[in-house]
Amino acid sequence: MKVSGFTFLRNGQRLGYPFVPSIRSILPLVDEFVIALGPCDDATESMLREIQDPKIRIIPTQWNEKIRPDYSVKGFVYGQQKSVALFNCTGDWAFYLEADEVVHEADVEKIRLAMEKHLDDERVEALAFDYLHFYGNANTIAWSPGWYRSEVRIIRNTIPAWSSEALFFNVLEGHKKARYPRAAGTGATIYHYGWVRSEEQMDMKSAAVLKYWQNRAESKADYRQIDPQALRLFQGAHPQVIREWLPRAEGLFQTDPNHRLTSREKKHRRLMWLERTFGWQFNRKHYRLVR
Repeated sequence: MKVSGFTFLRNGQRLGYPFVPSIRSILPLVDEFVIALGPCDDATESMLREIQDPKIRIIPTQWNEKIRPDYSVKGFVYGQQKSVALFNCTGDWAFYLEADEVVHEADVEKIRLAMEKHLDDERVEALAFDYLHFYGNANTIAWSPGWYRSEVRIIRNTIPAWSSEALFFNVLEGHKKARYPRAAGTGATIYHYGWVRSEEQMDMKSAAVLKYWQNRAESKADYRQIDPQALRLFQGAHPQVIREWLPRAEGLFQTDPNHRLTSREKKHRRLMWLERTFGWQFNRKHYRLVR
């Protein structure tokens, strides 16, 4: 069994992505790690090369700055870059990890066993992970139907798959139709740190991506403006590779006590009540679970 890891990057250092810990966390699992690297005006490329691992293969890419954001698929340039990296993978499985996502060392063997178990089962096209979204600080996770609780991160590299957006995969059925992949669970967790970066870096990131998402208005980040009922205290242990990067903090992240719930947050409160009361789950899945 050969495993490829892959991601895409552009100005990761300036925008506050923990891409070095992210990549290091997956290297024990892969035979190669492919990076589609867009034009950078920061230290991203030199930081990648300083990892000095022969598994890493950097592919210079150009971003389409003129891509129209007024179609039904928003942020298509991210799907393009993700697909460029995927199309250069040579493994039986292709393991996608975004630059702010980290694999825990305790899950490495579990993930490897899942790939081995399903390698010859053609019903299984992908492998899904649970998610922890850290919010505001390293002690707090966001947990509501507004935050995806699971997602596919490993795709079989022998099927016609690509990505129209960075988050999920599309499996082609003929020339006119695509669907979400059929997946099995790994029982492992992806640790997502995108909302732990500073608010200043979040502002820079938002400004950088705004032109690719016409339906997003520019606004300044204020992590305190969130429903406190959507937050939980994290009581586990972070992956070793990310611990030095994480800002020190104590206790649950403190929200604005005067925050006024948005209509979306009110809807999510109702859904969370139903989840607590009846054990239902309202999280959206970009895959169909088959095993």
